[in-house]
Amino acid sequence: MAAVFIATFMTSVEVTIVTTALPSIISALNGLAMQSWIMSAYLLTTAITTPIYGKLADAWGRRRIFQWGVLVFTLGSFLSGLAPTMPLLIAARAVQGIGAGAVMPLTFTIIADYYSFRERAQVLALNNTAWGLSALVGPLIGGFLVDTLSWHWVFFVNVPLGLLVAVLIQVGYREKARPAATLQVDWPGILWLAVSLVSLLLGIQMLARTPLAAAVLLVVAGIGLVLFIRTEKKRADPLIAPTMFANKTFSIQIATAMILSGVLIGYQVYFPIWLQSLYRIGATEAGFVVTSSSVMWLAASFFVGPLIARFVPKRISLLIITVLLLAYASLTVAGLHFPMWTFYVIAMINGTGMGIVISMNTILSQHLVPDTMVGSATSVLTLGRSLGQTVMTGVYGAVLNMVIKATRGPIPFARINGVISAKGSRVAPTAAMDRVILTGLHGVFIVVTVMLVACWWINWRDPQRTIIKQ
Repeated sequence: MAAVFIATFMTSVEVTIVTTALPSIISALNGLAMQSWIMSAYLLTTAITTPIYGKLADAWGRRRIFQWGVLVFTLGSFLSGLAPTMPLLIAARAVQGIGAGAVMPLTFTIIADYYSFRERAQVLALNNTAWGLSALVGPLIGGFLVDTLSWHWVFFVNVPLGLLVAVLIQVGYREKARPAATLQVDWPGILWLAVSLVSLLLGIQMLARTPLAAAVLLVVAGIGLVLFIRTEKKRADPLIAPTMFANKTFSIQIATAMILSGVLIGYQVYFPIWLQSLYRIGATEAGFVVTSSSVMWLAASFFVGPLIARFVPKRISLLIITVLLLAYASLTVAGLHFPMWTFYVIAMINGTGMGIVISMNTILSQHLVPDTMVGSATSVLTLGRSLGQTVMTGVYGAVLNMVIKATRGPIPFARINGVISAKGSRVAPTAAMDRVILTGLHGVFIVVTVMLVACWWINWRDPQRTIIKQ
């Protein structure tokens, strides 16, 4: 559990540090047009490798795959810190994602291996203290490093953490001996899953520049998804077992976690950009918004066990999603003088709601499948969360760029790129530039609002109308 705790801290602090530094990275590397790939490359490789590692962990044991993921993640962090250009940074982030694809799902799987359904809520809440701690110190460390040194150091900080985790796992992590299993790698499933995900993300990224090519790629993504589903139905040992989705409530948990993770990445990336670009505050101060949400997430997760013991999960989700919807809808009409304290209120609402619903999704998705499929169910949930973040990172980036290009008028795109920073802004901002950036951010949060409406409708259709017994 010590190894799980530290690994959770390491992978979660990555997000809070990088999002705080993102405006400075965009400005330093002239990367506004490619900014979404900083997160997308990481999330895409995480999404593709997660189910693969789930299968490998079932056959070879958790320890070996966990150790591999930690070392690859650490290498990716080191290479990200060294990156001198945007393409090299994106490539290094992809390496980080390959490691995270093993680390993130296995933390949940190990907890499920050792704790019963009744205990899992409290153990997950305790493990969330690592996430809460990273959320508390991540923006502070990230903002301090950006303001005093450079953005490169926000990646280097994970290198000693990764080495520490590797040592702890090597010395202290022991797992029960498992019978030898014959590994049947579902290569066709891996191929079609990769084709579908890569085509989907590339298509979304190209929407703003080459709509025709984007449309072709989205069609390829759809074909890849159909072929992936057909392949999985025919395989004796599929990468993702279709039988798990026979339970509609299980499917709704996956869909909810996927959508809310997409909402979450919008908040994590675009709140700091909004505050630094339009309010001219430093990276450290902007990072406190991310921190407030994470602290509330941590506190709320301790209430998940008592809530699902007393209330129908569907009713809990519908109430929380309604509150989130109202909070985010306010950002679609926010002006240049929207009170800054409201961002903290929205962030706290976000953290409270997400802390309850996504933790509940994790517990229920493991409980609603047979014991022999708990590892696969955890892998599918993690894949869904990664996919939601991956796809929506690309969508948000495309929407922001399209709206800015459509409304910038005679203002050069490069000048707007230079404004999206905090103290390091290389261009003197004007009121016209502020309005263009604000309109682009409105576009992003309109998409967020639409997603929350879809999430509410999906949960409304949940057939589970009774309390789930422990």
